[in-house]
Amino acid sequence: MANPFFKFKNFTVWHDKCAMKVGTDGVLLGSWASVDGCDSILDVGTGTGLISLMVAQRSKADIHAIDIDEAACLQAKDNIAASAYRSRIQVTCTSVQEFAEKTDRTFSHILSNPPYFPNSLKGPDKQRNAARHNDTLPLEELLASCNKMLSPEGKISLILPESLSDALNEITTSYRLYPTRRTLVIPTPGSAPKRILVELSRSQETACETSQLIIELARHQYSADYIQLTKEYYLNM
Repeated sequence: MANPFFKFKNFTVWHDKCAMKVGTDGVLLGSWASVDGCDSILDVGTGTGLISLMVAQRSKADIHAIDIDEAACLQAKDNIAASAYRSRIQVTCTSVQEFAEKTDRTFSHILSNPPYFPNSLKGPDKQRNAARHNDTLPLEELLASCNKMLSPEGKISLILPESLSDALNEITTSYRLYPTRRTLVIPTPGSAPKRILVELSRSQETACETSQLIIELARHQYSADYIQLTKEYYLNM
């Protein structure tokens, strides 16, 4: 049986009630997002609360975490309540579309590890399907909602399959959002990129900083860059 929790250096994340467990994508986004100086952060699709806890560790921001799944929200609330960051993180069970429609708040950084399997075969687990497939959160609707809530100098950070790069570029251009950082995530040397980490802002003049990140040099042998990125969190890094 899989371990029902994942222990990091400064907090523990239980994921036994969540459809999506603690995984590399969430850790990558939580480690990579530039949150220095942020005063307000929105975590869209928080799941276990992992990304909120990670950015709370590296910032002094007030954080609002949202998710459409009730079980995930309950788990996130429990994980956050057990952490040292409980006073700065609020969890609300809602869709980002509804939240954007009702709130008058803006955020200096919006983060999301969204569902992104538009064409893959679904399984029998409805909760897991909702967490993995983008029926309830198409990429264009995610960006439209984030655009409404982004402060003038704010940033949006996402992790997505590399195969969605072209679609992302088309959507962001229509909302006048421009990439300021972009990292191709490569599982092992010589393999094709599987994920992209991208940071967006409203500034068209800012040059996009591009990079690559290799995760493993060999099985369970992590690259120096990956260790450097995640060492504040993983126990054995």
